Amino acid sequence: MYIDKADIISVLRSRGLNARADWVDRELPGLVDTYKNAALLRMLDIDPAAIAPVDVASRHG
Repeated sequence: MYIDKADIISVLRSRGLNARADWVDRELPGLVDTYKNAALLRMLDIDPAAIAPVDVASRHG
């Protein structure tokens, strides 16, 4: 499953974690693979299930 990096950044900024949000913005691709980045998402306390998944096929089609 993929989620939009902008959604992660939004969650972090809403928590006042601007430095982490800036780091995510620099380091992660626009579409974040929740499987490959599971440990990072846990560290950031981001619940992928709480963020709407991105339909990759329609994004690239």
